[in-house]
Amino acid sequence: MTVDAEKQGIAVAEAFIDAFNAQDHERLAQTLNYPHVRLAGGRFTTIDNADDFATGSRRGECRLAEEGWHHTVTTAMEVVHSDDQKVHLSMRNDRCREDGSVYLGFDTLWIATRMDGHWGIQFRSSYLEHERKR
Repeated sequence: MTVDAEKQGIAVAEAFIDAFNAQDHERLAQTLNYPHVRLAGGRFTTIDNADDFATGSRRGECRLAEEGWHHTVTTAMEVVHSDDQKVHLSMRNDRCREDGSVYLGFDTLWIATRMDGHWGIQFRSSYLEHERKR
């Protein structure tokens, strides 16, 4: 394991959450590496570039508003594996209302990679609590 890579992986995950909370779609897209892969709800989704990600992120803003989402808090983050090119992060994220109350918590695994010197999240796999109840 390399300490610098772990710091970079954690930093880019924190940058993702900051940009997500700001709903700054372009900045959020820059926290990723492409192709970006997400596994959620039993489906793999691949996003090829930052423009496509930002467009999809803007569409998701309405769904978040309907949920009553105000912000997301990462309550736990642990490096599971790492080397100088890749960091696996086990995380717990909570979606919160404006008053800070949690309405949805979930465990997630993110993989941060270094591509052409850029650290970005390249893979996300989440276990949303409402999906577990199916």
